[in-house]
Amino acid sequence: MPILLIAIAEWFATALWFTPNAVIGALQTSLGITPTDLGWLTGGVQLGFLLGTLTLALSGIADRVPASRLFALACLIGAGANAALTFADSLVVATLWRVVTGCCLAGIYPIGMKLMVRWVPESTGLALSWLVGMLVLGTAMPHLLAALDWGGDYRSTLWLASLMALVAGGVILRLGEPSASPIAAQPASSDTSTPSERPPSRAAGFRLGGLDAFRVPAFRRAAGAYFGHMWELYTLWALLPLLLAQAMPALGTRETALTAFALIAVGAPGCWIGGWASQHLGSQRIARIGLAGSAGCAALFPWFAEVLAPAALVAWMALWSLLAVIDSPHFSALSARACPPPLLGSALTLQNAIGFGVSAVSLGLLVPALPALEAQIAWLLLPGPLVGLWALRRREADAHRSA
Repeated sequence: MPILLIAIAEWFATALWFTPNAVIGALQTSLGITPTDLGWLTGGVQLGFLLGTLTLALSGIADRVPASRLFALACLIGAGANAALTFADSLVVATLWRVVTGCCLAGIYPIGMKLMVRWVPESTGLALSWLVGMLVLGTAMPHLLAALDWGGDYRSTLWLASLMALVAGGVILRLGEPSASPIAAQPASSDTSTPSERPPSRAAGFRLGGLDAFRVPAFRRAAGAYFGHMWELYTLWALLPLLLAQAMPALGTRETALTAFALIAVGAPGCWIGGWASQHLGSQRIARIGLAGSAGCAALFPWFAEVLAPAALVAWMALWSLLAVIDSPHFSALSARACPPPLLGSALTLQNAIGFGVSAVSLGLLVPALPALEAQIAWLLLPGPLVGLWALRRREADAHRSA
């Protein structure tokens, strides 16, 4: 039951993430912005997430405040900031509200991971796969909400997303904390770090949040793979509706929103299948499959955009979207298994902070370049999964040397 409640809460709360992407047409009219200004709004939430996660991780708040209360408070403030977007009268104001929303999401996504790991430490990879699958649904959800008939009022989409976040906060507040203290997961041998890799303990009074975890080689390699993955993932999600509009310009607004929802949401069952497969193959192998697959999709996309029929190209985009996220929970699972338990919340939060900083840079650089590069923008996403594959290879080499 805790897995289900946390997963549903993550789904509802992360509906706050991509709300401007789903109503960009209406926001263009309301704020007088262009499609490339979407990069500012999406980058704003990523920047806010970076600031929020850095604050939680380096201050140690992520490990000092009960996770359920922190999650619920983040949902409350985030819902208000998202609703306030309906009153924004300029791109600057709208971007500032997105930064606030991003700060709140820092108390939702990584803290949700901490809750999941604490409730089910014996099945980290599977549990986090359910969590990230629901994150994918939450990310796609604004497109589904936008496809509903609101009488042309885009504000209803934003308000309903805020309501979902409030419900999520209430669910987690009611769930509370696990009664037993967290127990470190017992991973497969390919995913472990040896006791000698643990950082030496410090005096209990002072820690630099999750920074100590980066002294563990296995954690550092898993985090590096995650950072490469983050160069690609959120920029791809932001680009998908725009690439869809290029591939199928005859689609209406409703059809575009529904197709964009499907293109992102397909990653959810991918995560769940990957979580099931990780019970047999291990998280490291699933992460490697996802990185290699998304790299292949990115490399071939510019050529396929010229020769495939629109429907076939959209199917390729769906495969790319699925492979780009199937590995996401397994970076966190690998990191959690290598991390000293007292640093778990701060370390995962700091890892998220750096990853979303990478994502903000990618969004800020690549989304505005789409009109000039068109389908060739995919080649600028390719370095991310390649770096991730290199980091995992280093992790495997470290494991073989210590065996």
